[in-house]
Amino acid sequence: MARPLRIEYPGAFYHVTSRGNEQKDVFKSQRDREKFLDYLASATERYGAVLHAYCLMTNHYHLLIGTPNGNLSQIMRHINGAYTTYFNVKRKRAGHLFQGRYKAILVEFDEYAMELTRYIHLNPVRAGMVALPEEYRWSSYQSYIGLSPAPDWLRLEAILAYFGNSAANAKQRYRVFVEDLLGTEYESPLKETFGTAVLGSEGFVAMIAQTQVAAKGADRAVPGLQAFVSRPEPEAILSAVSSVMGENEKLARQVGMYLCHRHSGKKLKEIGALFGVGETAIAEARRLFSRKLKEDRQLAKTVETIRNKLEI
Repeated sequence: MARPLRIEYPGAFYHVTSRGNEQKDVFKSQRDREKFLDYLASATERYGAVLHAYCLMTNHYHLLIGTPNGNLSQIMRHINGAYTTYFNVKRKRAGHLFQGRYKAILVEFDEYAMELTRYIHLNPVRAGMVALPEEYRWSSYQSYIGLSPAPDWLRLEAILAYFGNSAANAKQRYRVFVEDLLGTEYESPLKETFGTAVLGSEGFVAMIAQTQVAAKGADRAVPGLQAFVSRPEPEAILSAVSSVMGENEKLARQVGMYLCHRHSGKKLKEIGALFGVGETAIAEARRLFSRKLKEDRQLAKTVETIRNKLEI
């Protein structure tokens, strides 16, 4: 089985998820959730983990976590390992609790931290478990908006600092920021992940490619690694689109926007300039085309043909 691409260094931040084996529940009682939070606390004490946000669902969880010591693997072995032992002993079972290894996406904190905490805190709403995120007890949202005290191991200040110097005002503004998306079709920020492993700006991705990935070599057995070493320029993408799609100019333009946005690593402003439209138009075009890909199998095959041609 191919190894997940793991990028670890001191000061790295991650969005981490881990799901129950066979999609089964990993949290079946209040005590289960309390115990898991205990292991989050001990991860901060023993291994220096910095927890910025969390949400415990039924068959999976989400974390936004910082690693000053560059030791995410060690932290996650502790959290998932200790909780699995607890869960198995309590229920007199054996074997894996979680589905394979956890999924960790390296995050450029300044660019995506706010958006990721909003995504994490809205999970129970999207799942239909509650109408408002504040109604869900098992996330960090109540602490963020001041409805419950934050545990010592939960660090709110880095996110709230984006919303003002006064703690009270920052919490209110953060609440507005999160609840502004209620009732809307919200596209996950994780869809912007590059190479299945990194979420960040073009400069951040380039830095990771140069300092963290290049030394590993172009090992295609590692998911996401090839994407770092073969980012196509927009001109190459448009050439490939043209060669595959021929004279269907309108659809070719949509495909070109989508693939440039998804794979070139260029900023929205740069891609917009290439197509003669604004940044918002590029983002909206990507969203609509993503939906079209799900509905049109033939189009999805055509896009995959272009990707193969570009080796991405």
